[in-house]
Amino acid sequence: MDDADGHFGERVAARYDESSAEMFEPGVVDTVADFLAGLAGGGQALELGIGTGRIALPLARRGVGVHGIDMSRAMVARLRAKRGGEAIGVTIGDFATTMVDGTFSVAYLVFNTIMNLTTQAAQVACFGNVAAHLEPGGCFVIEVSIPDLRRLPAGQTAVPFHVSPTRWAFDIYDVATQAMSSNYIEVIDGRGDYTSFPFRYVWPAELDLMAQLAGLRLRERWDGWTREPFTSESRQHVSIWEKPAS
Repeated sequence: MDDADGHFGERVAARYDESSAEMFEPGVVDTVADFLAGLAGGGQALELGIGTGRIALPLARRGVGVHGIDMSRAMVARLRAKRGGEAIGVTIGDFATTMVDGTFSVAYLVFNTIMNLTTQAAQVACFGNVAAHLEPGGCFVIEVSIPDLRRLPAGQTAVPFHVSPTRWAFDIYDVATQAMSSNYIEVIDGRGDYTSFPFRYVWPAELDLMAQLAGLRLRERWDGWTREPFTSESRQHVSIWEKPAS
């Protein structure tokens, strides 16, 4: 794995679309793309962590100009190889701090990608970076899970979320630091393969404070992309913060 690609080098990029196949289903991506296209209006969109183009490509097909930021050249190479991928501008860099030309009517971070920033300082910096790129009245959208701490009995740190004859997946939490990792064990051709991704989980109220520090204000919060109400039982949320028009 190329260190410059972080945890999403060639080994992960080669199997990323396959390993996340349920997230690439047309019903999933079309719902997200329609939601974001509605916010973009006639403006441009900025995707942080554009990856292999799961959302960027269908959004571009809806007539929205999309620019992406991503640290992984291996992931972006997969985007480039897809139909329409060459037309999407991508800047290689850390999306918490990397600046690009122009302003955008919507910026977005989907599929828990805000948690790829593993310190609070980096997450705060990301909000500031997005605010600097948004047009007045523009929106920042984050899709992220709610920490599953209620499933942790006393003394336990691991929460399994997938168990099958050939694949096991579990999260490990450190509640003192908000550090966590998602861990995958998979049997491929009779051999075990282990992958671990570090994250920092983050609460909705904490995200709201980060937004406030960046001069953004909460506009909407939903359980999901089809705008179900967000409740105390929600296991994820889609939140929209807005940059004041004046």
